[in-house]
Amino acid sequence: MNDARMPVLIGCAQTTDKRDPEEAATPIQLMAQVAREAAQDAGPGAALLARLDALIAVGLTVDSPESGSGARGMVRNVPGAVCKALDINPGEQRYTHTGGNTPQMLVNRYAQAIADGESSAVMIVGAEALNTMLSRLKLGMDLDAWVDASGDEPQMLGDAHPAASAHEMVYGMHTPATTYALFENALRGKYGSTLQAHQEKLGELYHRFNAVAAQNPLSWFPTARSAQEIATVSDNNRYVGFPYTKFLNSVIQVNMGAALIMTSVARARELGVADDRMVYLHGCADANEIWNVTDRQNYYSSPAIRTMGKKAMAMAGKSIDDMDFFDIYSCFPSAVQIACDELGIAHDDPRGLTVTGGLPYFGGPGNNYVTHAIATMMNVLRDNPGKFGLLNGNGWFVTKHSLGIYSTTPVSGTWQREAPESYQQAILEQQRPPFTETPQGQASIETYTVLHGREGVERALVIGRLDDGTRFVAETPDDEATLQRMMSQDMLGARGEVTTGDPKNLFVPAFD
Repeated sequence: MNDARMPVLIGCAQTTDKRDPEEAATPIQLMAQVAREAAQDAGPGAALLARLDALIAVGLTVDSPESGSGARGMVRNVPGAVCKALDINPGEQRYTHTGGNTPQMLVNRYAQAIADGESSAVMIVGAEALNTMLSRLKLGMDLDAWVDASGDEPQMLGDAHPAASAHEMVYGMHTPATTYALFENALRGKYGSTLQAHQEKLGELYHRFNAVAAQNPLSWFPTARSAQEIATVSDNNRYVGFPYTKFLNSVIQVNMGAALIMTSVARARELGVADDRMVYLHGCADANEIWNVTDRQNYYSSPAIRTMGKKAMAMAGKSIDDMDFFDIYSCFPSAVQIACDELGIAHDDPRGLTVTGGLPYFGGPGNNYVTHAIATMMNVLRDNPGKFGLLNGNGWFVTKHSLGIYSTTPVSGTWQREAPESYQQAILEQQRPPFTETPQGQASIETYTVLHGREGVERALVIGRLDDGTRFVAETPDDEATLQRMMSQDMLGARGEVTTGDPKNLFVPAFD
């Protein structure tokens, strides 16, 4: 392939804004800052910004319909506002729908656009300033500088499908802290672990992420914590969704921004970008799981990640053993374990599972964490020429997936990914249990969680099976004794009776 169509990443930047709310930046200001810094990182600076033919802004959390935020649409056209702040006007300006997979999906998409000759210089940029926004509101400060009603509605990219079905939303399953806990207990059953042993494993798993974050100067929470501290309930580490303590949950209330710049090799050389700034995308893939969680094959595997990993590895001509660095998407431990299992990575792999630090400790800036992960990976690979790094992005509930394999080693031959459409349908056609919204009769628990608020236990959520194998969702009685027993003994496979309710079904466990 000639250099005019070989995609390459040439610039990256990140920032973490811990200033007081009176001084801290808006999301648009953070995006403009990291955009300029990414252009400087590449070398050309303002000259590069002026040559962009596309700027894609990663969707803000407040603009997600599921957030219920009154700040939705506060900036009418986010990419337009960023371009205005940068005094540029690229021909393509787009904004993305919700999904933690989004940044890697965009890299994959625009690498193909560059390879096809449709683009030659692309900026991917995102930021969150939820901590500043909420702090200003709490202090009674205005948000006037945050509002921009100018411009037309932006062109959108990504999947706008709702996070969950209407029935799932009745049970709060559109909330990540609820649904990932369901996956976690199912994984414990798959591994055959006791409650105590699995809790200790979660602490060990995320202690390794925390140790990386503690050494990352950009981390929102750089505090080093022991495995026991992370996994054990305490006054400042309550349960959120059993078995997850607060320290095992992604933290979205941060002020962070990151940007990436991609060009063709020819455009990079034309602009004077040095070879040692260039990082190549050797393999990539994107895939969606069966969308609704209640329709999944099970709650401990991901055919989409498995397929995606094989496709990306085949494209790169590499195996998992050839990877030197990883950043596995880590909103919750179940996302890490499922991805590792499907990609063939040990949970305690000595290479480590993150270069960034993970969403609970580095910070979980909405849809934009993976932009930070890619930027971090770029710098790690620049410091280790010829090595390879793999990272993945995960949207909603192990639902939307994107993966990239990177190296400073140039790609040989033609850059061409396999179209995701060619393998997506087979994933969607997998066998899965029938589902009913109106269950009645004897049943058993497939997986479950006990949900907590600041004052303690609130409710238990069950995904179960009727005796004929039909799946359902229900809650248990919410008395203290029942909820405590749901946490003190293993309820996987526990029997009971379910009755149809309005609006919620009720499962009454038959405790021993």
